[in-house]
Amino acid sequence: MVKRTTLLLFLLVALVGSVHAQKKKSNKKKTDKKTATTKSRTKDKDKDNNNSKFGVATPKDMLELGMHGGVFFVAGDVTPEAGFGGGLHFRKALDYVFSLRGDVLFGEAKGMNATGFRQFTNQYYSATVLGVISLNSVRFDKAVRKVNFYALAGAGGNNFEVKYETERTPLVRSREFAPHITIGAGMAFRLSPRINISLENQATSVFGARSDLLDGYNMEGNGSRSVFGDMLNYARLGINFNLGSRSKLSEPLYWINPLDVVLKDISELKDKQDIVLEDSDKDGVLDIIDQEQNTPPDVPVDTKGRTLDSDRDGIADYKDMEPYNPPRPGEVVNASGVIENPINRPGGGGGGVTEDRVIELIDERIDVKIDEKFKELRLTENVGSVAEWFLPMIHFGVDASTVKYSDYGTLASIAQMMKGNAQLRLVVIGFTDETGQEERNNALSYDRAREVIDHLVVYHGIGRGRLVLQWQGQNKALVPTASSYVNRRVEFRVATSEDVEMDPPEGYEATTSDGY
Repeated sequence: MVKRTTLLLFLLVALVGSVHAQKKKSNKKKTDKKTATTKSRTKDKDKDNNNSKFGVATPKDMLELGMHGGVFFVAGDVTPEAGFGGGLHFRKALDYVFSLRGDVLFGEAKGMNATGFRQFTNQYYSATVLGVISLNSVRFDKAVRKVNFYALAGAGGNNFEVKYETERTPLVRSREFAPHITIGAGMAFRLSPRINISLENQATSVFGARSDLLDGYNMEGNGSRSVFGDMLNYARLGINFNLGSRSKLSEPLYWINPLDVVLKDISELKDKQDIVLEDSDKDGVLDIIDQEQNTPPDVPVDTKGRTLDSDRDGIADYKDMEPYNPPRPGEVVNASGVIENPINRPGGGGGGVTEDRVIELIDERIDVKIDEKFKELRLTENVGSVAEWFLPMIHFGVDASTVKYSDYGTLASIAQMMKGNAQLRLVVIGFTDETGQEERNNALSYDRAREVIDHLVVYHGIGRGRLVLQWQGQNKALVPTASSYVNRRVEFRVATSEDVEMDPPEGYEATTSDGY
């Protein structure tokens, strides 16, 4: 009866462990669905997870050394009493599921019948090689699992000495050696990358005629020969240490997500994408092609991110008081871009033209008038196709809504055209590229249109009522490239009587002019 109870207890422990693992997995899936939308794109960089540094499919891992102790008893022909056991083990992973373990055990088991005097003491020594299967290693929800459920089976040899006596038999010593098989199940709890604790139960059966002599007796209490051999049981608590250098070895593979390397590569790819799209100085040129990544804000740059020097005198336009006056051979330019020793110039002057004067000259030449025929078409359906061709676009840097200094002249020409046509109203439409979240892109396109309108109102005195603000977000891209500079724009078109101003996007909060 005791033997059957022991077997049932072992099966119950294994079943409970399996059910607990499945239940936890199910609960985890439900939790993941609720929290998926709130998780950051950035992966979890827990300091304990040192395994993602190993860029091979199956990294070299540490060796586990364990020490254990617990309750040791024999289920046989004599009522067992709780004894004690202890020992060591070494465990090495073969892959993420299978591992080998070598156990060394010493135990002392006792027993005595309440009636019909029989008692024994068994001092037991054994060595066992076990194959271990991690039951939840196929779970991919975490880089490192905190609990490991496992089953084990193996074989080995043992040497035991039994002291036994009855009412009629004096104390007898018997030493035996026999092979055995062991099965078991358990669970381990990860405390750190170096340490875990385990709870485990083992059942051992000895081979041959000695299988019924673990308690010294091969006869039941009624004097008949035993039908089943004796069985050793060991319920143990262990503390286990991972041996090896953390800089060279990962944790044992049965603690690691098999997809960790794949997830690492995906994360690195996302990080590289962020680097490729970065524009650290907000000049509208991505760092990957920007040859000057520290230009001051709002400074005009060329397509390679270099500050403009129109007259090539070595002084950038934003510092040059005469940005369009190239020096002749022999002439010297000071720190402000002014020629100090003009040679062969009319009147002996430098002959330079200031930037303000250039803008005035441009304004005088672009006093645009809309002819009577266009005025007749202004309120028709075709007004957009007629008028849009001469209205320029304003482009913006990544995640920015600031009007760039290089576009001031363009906006000045638009303002001059509106001053020359007092009845003209314009629709100002903001767009973004397809990078980032849609909610952010909607707000960014609204901000860009608003910034352009504010510039025309504040700097050029255009009436606010003549400018209709609209936004399209990331819709209506001009080019298919998601992060293209061309798509980050503000467009203009002549307004009709049907054009009305759009409200800010839902959930809109005003941002700074530099975006995030």
